[in-house]
Amino acid sequence: MKAAKILEPYRVDICDIAEPQVKREDVLIRVQKLGLCGSDLTTYRGLNPMVTYPRIPGHEIAGEIVEKGSAVSSKFQPGLMVAVLPYTTCGKCSSCKIGRVNCCQFNQTMGVQRDGAATEYIAVPYQKVFIAEGLTDEQIACVEPLSVGWHASNRACITTEDIILVFGCGVIGLGAIAACSFKKSTVIAVDIDNGKLEKAKQFGAKYTLNARCKNFEEELKHITSGNGPSVVIEAVGSPRTFTKAVDIVCFAGRVVYIGYTKEKVKYNTKLFVSKELDIKGSRNALDEELLAVIDMLSVGKVDVCSLITQRFSIDQLDKALSFWDASPAKVTKIMISF
Repeated sequence: MKAAKILEPYRVDICDIAEPQVKREDVLIRVQKLGLCGSDLTTYRGLNPMVTYPRIPGHEIAGEIVEKGSAVSSKFQPGLMVAVLPYTTCGKCSSCKIGRVNCCQFNQTMGVQRDGAATEYIAVPYQKVFIAEGLTDEQIACVEPLSVGWHASNRACITTEDIILVFGCGVIGLGAIAACSFKKSTVIAVDIDNGKLEKAKQFGAKYTLNARCKNFEEELKHITSGNGPSVVIEAVGSPRTFTKAVDIVCFAGRVVYIGYTKEKVKYNTKLFVSKELDIKGSRNALDEELLAVIDMLSVGKVDVCSLITQRFSIDQLDKALSFWDASPAKVTKIMISF
C-alpha cells in the first residue's frame, strides 16, 4: 500500500509498504482524510526531539472501517466513518492509574514517537476508534485537534459564570474557544492577527482583542469590570503570554497552559500566592472529549471546515509541508486526501 515517509529533515518519499496485520482487537481503517499538525511540520523541519527517522507522519484521522478483528465489538461495522484517538497508554504509570491516560508518561503518539496515518490503511485497537457517522470526512479529521482544546476547557473547570480569555487563535486555541462557547461561558479571544480574530468570532468568541493594540489592558478591564478574566487558556507557547496569563487573570482565577515554550519563563511568583491561582497544564485529550467534540460538530454549531486553508493529495505531501514551511502565516489547517 502507498505511504508517505519523512526520510530526514526536508525529504519526503512516497513509497510502498506492507498492509497492516489486523489483530483480534484491531479495526482496519481506510484513511480518507488526514489533517496536518504542527508536530508534522516540526518533524519535516528536523526540530521535533521526539522523532526518529524515517517517520510516517499524521495523527488527525478520518477513515472508513473495512475490517475488524474477531474480538471487536459488533458496533464497529465495515462502512462506518470513524475518528481515531492517536495516543497510547501504558496502564501502569501514575497518571494512567488515576485515569488521566491522556498524559501517560510513556505515551507514543502516531506520527511522532511511532509511525502515523499517512498511509492508505491503518490497524488501530478498537478502544481508540470512535464512530462519527453523519459528519463529513473533513469534519472528522478535525475532531482530534479540537478535542485538545476541549480538554483544556475541562482542565479549567469552567462554568457559565466564567469569563474565559484564550491566548492564540490557531486550531488548538479555536478548539478551546469553541468548547468554552459551547458550554455557554463568555469568551475573549486574543491574537495579533485580525484575520484569526474574525475566525474566533465564528467559533463562539463574544469579544476579540488584538494584543498589539495600545489599549489592550484598558479594553480587558472594561470587559471584565476591572477584575480580569476568571480563566486564561494559553495556546500560543510564548514566554510573554505565559507570564501575561498570570498577570491578567483575576484573583482566585485559573490558568491553563496548552502551549509550551522553547525558552525559560520568568515569573513574579508573588502573584501565584497573592491571587491564590490554580495553574494547570493541559495535554492531549480523553475518550469522552473526542465524543464531546463529535457531538458538538453534529449539531452544527461550528463550521470546522472553515479552518482548512489548503488541500493536497497524499502524493503531494512534500509540496504541502514545503508550502507550510515557507508560508506559515498562510496556513491554518492543511488537509490531505487519499
